[in-house]
Amino acid sequence: MLHVVHHADYMAPRPERGSFRFDKYYLVMEELRSDGAPITEHAPEPMPREWLEAVHCPIYVDEVFRAAVPREKERRIGFPVTPQIGTRVRHTNGGTWLAAKLAIQHGYAANSAAGSHHALHETGAGYCVFNDLAVAANRLIAEGDARRILIVDCDVHQGDGTASLTAGRADIFTLSLHAERNFPVRKARSSRDVGLPDGVDDDGYMEALARHLPEVIDGFAPDLVLYQAGVDPHVDDRLGRLALTDVGLEMRDRYVLGQARKRGLPVASALGGGYGDDQRAVARRHARSMLSMADENRRWPEMVR
Repeated sequence: MLHVVHHADYMAPRPERGSFRFDKYYLVMEELRSDGAPITEHAPEPMPREWLEAVHCPIYVDEVFRAAVPREKERRIGFPVTPQIGTRVRHTNGGTWLAAKLAIQHGYAANSAAGSHHALHETGAGYCVFNDLAVAANRLIAEGDARRILIVDCDVHQGDGTASLTAGRADIFTLSLHAERNFPVRKARSSRDVGLPDGVDDDGYMEALARHLPEVIDGFAPDLVLYQAGVDPHVDDRLGRLALTDVGLEMRDRYVLGQARKRGLPVASALGGGYGDDQRAVARRHARSMLSMADENRRWPEMVR
């Protein structure tokens, strides 16, 4: 059973300016629903303002809520922050938190959006408005749902915003595997960064992941994993510089899930990046990612706390 968090507001109307395409979120759900695998859909509540302000600058949060984000910040984000976008990002942030709560019960759950790892304290960036990974991790720890959280970021781009927003925290560890020469040009410092050269294939990627992930899990000893499962390391991705195949992406996702679950750790995934002219193909990669992790989760005992 795949427990997936989704909301109608994830498909916000496309702003008049900007190149980001929001239709993939609808297509991802179409792919999941047509697969035939058992899924249960859960609708999130919007993330309360107090938890957004616990991580982001309250002035910036207010700008988003009022749809009054300055043009220079909108340029960094990549599209205008309309009232519909403001509602959307509150729900996507609530979605990652809800996915984590469901993962604690079931071992694995997915948010069908988010993974907004470039958003910073006072601004968004790189198609990200609020950083759901940092916001959810902070709330989960503050409310006692977890003591130590590992954020595994396998998007092709470094999770610079997540690294910056959680820097110095002993209870949150950020592991980022990314294309070293890709966006952002100026990298932040994650707890551990694994910068990969252009063109790394399935074997090279899995070698790097296997070298770092088990060591990080055992050394940090988290009790929950948030997984940014971007599919943009794919060889056909328009914004990637790596060369993973469909098989390689599935190996990656099953490995992350398996390494956590064999240690009794719940995993909540967020969608992350994936770009291309064929939005259906991109959506299919995202859907396969969630379905393969749900299938892997069936190998491990049910978790109920």
